[in-house]
Amino acid sequence: MLYASIYKGKFISRPNRFIAEVDIDGKTEICHVKNTGRCKELLVPGATVYANYADSPLRSTRYDLVAVEKGALMINMDSQAPNRAFCEYMEQGRFLDGITNIKSEAKYGASRFDFYIEGSANKAFVEVKGVTLEENGVAMFPDAPTGRGVKHLNELALCISEGYDAYVVFVIQMEGVSYFTPNYKTHAAFGEVLGNVMSMGVKAMAFDCTVAPNEMNIGNQIPIRL
Repeated sequence: MLYASIYKGKFISRPNRFIAEVDIDGKTEICHVKNTGRCKELLVPGATVYANYADSPLRSTRYDLVAVEKGALMINMDSQAPNRAFCEYMEQGRFLDGITNIKSEAKYGASRFDFYIEGSANKAFVEVKGVTLEENGVAMFPDAPTGRGVKHLNELALCISEGYDAYVVFVIQMEGVSYFTPNYKTHAAFGEVLGNVMSMGVKAMAFDCTVAPNEMNIGNQIPIRL
Protein backbone atom coordinates (compact mmCIF):
# COMPACT_ATOMS: atom_id res chain seq x y z
CA MET A 1 0.00 0.00 0.00
CA LEU A 2 1.23 3.44 -0.96
CA TYR A 3 0.90 7.00 0.28
CA ALA A 4 0.62 9.71 -2.33
CA SER A 5 2.59 12.63 -0.92
CA ILE A 6 5.06 12.08 1.94
CA TYR A 7 6.97 14.82 3.78
CA LYS A 8 9.80 14.33 6.25
CA GLY A 9 9.71 16.19 9.55
CA LYS A 10 10.74 16.32 13.19
CA PHE A 11 8.28 15.47 15.94
CA ILE A 12 7.74 18.30 18.44
CA SER A 13 4.84 17.32 20.69
CA ARG A 14 1.51 15.53 20.92
CA PRO A 15 -1.03 17.83 22.59
CA ASN A 16 -3.63 15.06 22.54
CA ARG A 17 -4.01 11.60 21.06
CA PHE A 18 -5.44 12.90 17.79
CA ILE A 19 -2.88 15.52 16.77
CA ALA A 20 0.86 16.14 16.77
CA GLU A 21 3.01 19.17 16.18
CA VAL A 22 5.67 18.45 13.56
CA ASP A 23 8.39 20.64 12.10
CA ILE A 24 8.15 20.30 8.31
CA ASP A 25 10.51 22.48 6.27
CA GLY A 26 11.01 24.84 9.21
CA LYS A 27 7.29 25.36 9.86
CA THR A 28 5.27 23.87 12.69
CA GLU A 29 2.43 21.85 11.18
CA ILE A 30 -0.49 20.29 13.01
CA CYS A 31 -0.78 16.67 11.87
CA HIS A 32 -3.54 14.17 12.42
CA VAL A 33 -2.14 11.14 14.29
CA LYS A 34 -3.54 8.02 12.63
CA ASN A 35 -3.02 5.95 15.77
CA THR A 36 -4.79 6.60 19.07
CA GLY A 37 -2.46 4.26 21.00
CA ARG A 38 0.08 5.61 23.45
CA CYS A 39 3.13 5.27 21.15
CA LYS A 40 5.25 6.90 23.85
CA GLU A 41 8.35 4.99 22.79
CA LEU A 42 7.92 6.27 19.21
CA LEU A 43 6.79 9.88 19.47
CA VAL A 44 9.67 11.44 21.35
CA PRO A 45 10.81 15.03 20.77
CA GLY A 46 13.18 15.25 17.83
CA ALA A 47 12.18 11.91 16.30
CA THR A 48 12.20 11.80 12.51
CA VAL A 49 8.65 11.32 11.30
CA TYR A 50 6.84 11.17 7.98
CA ALA A 51 3.53 12.80 7.19
CA ASN A 52 1.23 12.34 4.22
CA TYR A 53 -0.11 15.55 2.71
CA ALA A 54 -3.87 15.36 2.39
CA ASP A 55 -5.11 18.92 2.00
CA SER A 56 -8.88 19.21 1.78
CA PRO A 57 -11.40 21.91 2.71
CA LEU A 58 -13.18 19.26 4.76
CA ARG A 59 -10.15 18.65 6.98
CA SER A 60 -8.90 20.61 9.97
CA THR A 61 -5.31 19.38 9.37
CA ARG A 62 -3.30 19.19 6.16
CA TYR A 63 -1.16 16.19 7.10
CA ASP A 64 -1.51 12.67 8.48
CA LEU A 65 1.38 11.38 10.60
CA VAL A 66 2.05 7.88 9.26
CA ALA A 67 5.60 6.73 10.04
CA VAL A 68 8.47 7.28 12.44
CA GLU A 69 12.12 6.29 12.74
CA LYS A 70 13.10 4.48 15.95
CA GLY A 71 16.83 3.97 15.82
CA ALA A 72 17.48 1.80 12.76
CA LEU A 73 13.81 0.82 12.48
CA MET A 74 11.30 2.44 10.17
CA ILE A 75 7.90 1.97 11.79
CA ASN A 76 4.56 2.64 10.16
CA MET A 77 2.13 3.88 12.83
CA ASP A 78 -0.98 4.36 10.72
CA SER A 79 -3.67 2.25 12.37
CA GLN A 80 -5.52 1.91 9.05
CA ALA A 81 -2.47 0.57 7.19
CA PRO A 82 -2.52 -3.03 8.53
CA ASN A 83 -6.01 -3.71 7.13
CA ARG A 84 -5.18 -2.14 3.79
CA ALA A 85 -1.88 -4.01 3.48
CA PHE A 86 -3.39 -7.33 4.56
CA CYS A 87 -6.30 -6.97 2.15
CA GLU A 88 -3.79 -6.48 -0.68
CA TYR A 89 -1.89 -9.53 0.60
CA MET A 90 -5.05 -11.65 0.40
CA GLU A 91 -5.98 -10.29 -3.02
CA GLN A 92 -2.55 -11.34 -4.28
CA GLY A 93 -3.30 -14.93 -3.20
CA ARG A 94 -0.53 -14.96 -0.61
CA PHE A 95 -2.63 -15.76 2.45
CA LEU A 96 -4.84 -18.71 1.52
CA ASP A 97 -5.24 -20.48 -1.82
CA GLY A 98 -8.49 -20.13 -3.70
CA ILE A 99 -10.05 -17.11 -2.00
CA THR A 100 -13.07 -16.10 -4.07
CA ASN A 101 -14.64 -13.43 -1.89
CA ILE A 102 -13.29 -10.86 0.58
CA LYS A 103 -15.70 -8.71 2.54
CA SER A 104 -14.47 -5.93 4.81
CA GLU A 105 -16.14 -4.93 8.08
CA ALA A 106 -18.12 -8.17 8.15
CA LYS A 107 -20.93 -8.62 10.67
CA TYR A 108 -21.28 -11.83 12.64
CA GLY A 109 -24.17 -11.79 15.08
CA ALA A 110 -23.61 -8.73 17.24
CA SER A 111 -19.94 -8.65 16.25
CA ARG A 112 -18.00 -7.04 13.44
CA PHE A 113 -14.70 -8.42 12.16
CA ASP A 114 -12.19 -6.85 9.79
CA PHE A 115 -12.76 -9.46 7.06
CA TYR A 116 -14.97 -12.33 6.04
CA ILE A 117 -13.41 -14.54 3.37
CA GLU A 118 -14.63 -17.44 1.28
CA GLY A 119 -12.59 -19.95 -0.66
CA SER A 120 -12.80 -23.40 -2.14
CA ALA A 121 -12.58 -24.98 1.32
CA ASN A 122 -12.80 -22.07 3.73
CA LYS A 123 -15.34 -19.70 5.15
CA ALA A 124 -13.55 -17.64 7.72
CA PHE A 125 -13.55 -14.48 9.77
CA VAL A 126 -10.31 -12.57 10.15
CA GLU A 127 -9.43 -9.95 12.75
CA VAL A 128 -6.30 -7.87 12.08
CA LYS A 129 -4.28 -6.19 14.83
CA GLY A 130 -1.62 -3.64 13.98
CA VAL A 131 1.56 -3.85 16.06
CA THR A 132 3.91 -0.90 16.58
CA LEU A 133 5.47 -1.81 19.94
CA GLU A 134 8.99 -3.29 19.80
CA GLU A 135 11.50 -3.99 22.56
CA ASN A 136 14.90 -5.60 21.97
CA GLY A 137 13.82 -7.08 18.64
CA VAL A 138 10.53 -8.48 19.96
CA ALA A 139 7.14 -7.25 18.73
CA MET A 140 4.34 -7.02 21.30
CA PHE A 141 0.62 -6.25 21.44
CA PRO A 142 -1.15 -4.40 22.93
CA ASP A 143 0.64 -1.22 23.98
CA ALA A 144 -2.30 -0.35 26.27
CA PRO A 145 -5.07 -2.43 27.89
CA THR A 146 -7.64 -3.43 25.27
CA GLY A 147 -10.97 -4.76 26.38
CA ARG A 148 -12.06 -4.54 22.76
CA GLY A 149 -9.20 -6.80 21.73
CA VAL A 150 -10.18 -9.43 24.30
CA LYS A 151 -13.78 -9.22 23.09
CA HIS A 152 -12.67 -9.86 19.50
CA LEU A 153 -10.73 -12.97 20.54
CA ASN A 154 -13.69 -14.45 22.39
CA GLU A 155 -15.98 -13.68 19.45
CA LEU A 156 -13.62 -15.45 17.07
CA ALA A 157 -13.91 -18.54 19.28
CA LEU A 158 -17.69 -18.38 18.84
CA CYS A 159 -17.17 -18.50 15.06
CA ILE A 160 -15.20 -21.73 15.49
CA SER A 161 -18.06 -23.25 17.49
CA GLU A 162 -20.42 -22.60 14.58
CA GLY A 163 -18.26 -24.16 11.89
CA TYR A 164 -16.27 -21.23 10.55
CA ASP A 165 -12.51 -20.86 10.45
CA ALA A 166 -11.21 -17.92 12.45
CA TYR A 167 -7.93 -16.03 12.33
CA VAL A 168 -6.34 -13.30 14.39
CA VAL A 169 -3.52 -11.75 12.36
CA PHE A 170 -0.90 -9.53 13.96
CA VAL A 171 0.54 -7.18 11.34
CA ILE A 172 3.86 -5.92 12.68
CA GLN A 173 4.37 -2.51 11.13
CA MET A 174 8.13 -2.84 10.79
CA GLU A 175 10.81 -5.26 9.62
CA GLY A 176 13.54 -7.01 11.59
CA VAL A 177 11.81 -8.38 14.70
CA SER A 178 12.56 -11.96 15.73
CA TYR A 179 9.18 -12.99 17.09
CA PHE A 180 5.83 -11.77 18.40
CA THR A 181 4.47 -12.18 21.92
CA PRO A 182 1.48 -10.78 23.81
CA ASN A 183 2.34 -7.86 26.05
CA TYR A 184 1.58 -9.56 29.37
CA LYS A 185 3.07 -6.69 31.36
CA THR A 186 0.55 -4.23 29.97
CA HIS A 187 -2.49 -6.51 29.61
CA ALA A 188 -2.05 -10.05 30.89
CA ALA A 189 -5.67 -10.95 30.13
CA PHE A 190 -5.14 -10.46 26.41
CA GLY A 191 -2.29 -12.99 26.36
CA GLU A 192 -4.22 -15.45 28.48
CA VAL A 193 -7.33 -15.25 26.28
CA LEU A 194 -5.21 -15.52 23.14
CA GLY A 195 -3.78 -18.81 24.39
CA ASN A 196 -7.26 -20.05 25.33
CA VAL A 197 -8.87 -19.31 21.97
CA MET A 198 -5.93 -20.80 20.08
CA SER A 199 -6.53 -24.04 21.99
CA MET A 200 -10.14 -23.84 20.76
CA GLY A 201 -9.08 -23.61 17.12
CA VAL A 202 -8.58 -19.91 16.43
CA LYS A 203 -5.51 -19.57 14.23
CA ALA A 204 -3.05 -16.86 15.27
CA MET A 205 -0.50 -15.59 12.77
CA ALA A 206 2.05 -12.78 12.80
CA PHE A 207 3.65 -11.07 9.80
CA ASP A 208 6.32 -8.41 9.63
CA CYS A 209 6.22 -5.69 6.98
CA THR A 210 8.57 -3.97 4.63
CA VAL A 211 8.23 -0.29 5.44
CA ALA A 212 9.36 2.86 3.65
CA PRO A 213 8.20 6.43 4.30
CA ASN A 214 5.67 6.17 1.48
CA GLU A 215 4.56 2.52 1.69
CA MET A 216 4.02 -0.59 3.76
CA ASN A 217 3.65 -4.16 2.52
CA ILE A 218 3.21 -7.52 4.24
CA GLY A 219 6.53 -9.35 4.47
CA ASN A 220 7.27 -12.65 6.18
CA GLN A 221 5.43 -14.75 8.72
CA ILE A 222 7.24 -14.74 12.06
CA PRO A 223 6.92 -16.98 15.13
CA ILE A 224 4.44 -16.36 17.93
CA ARG A 225 5.56 -17.14 21.49
CA LEU A 226 2.92 -17.24 24.19
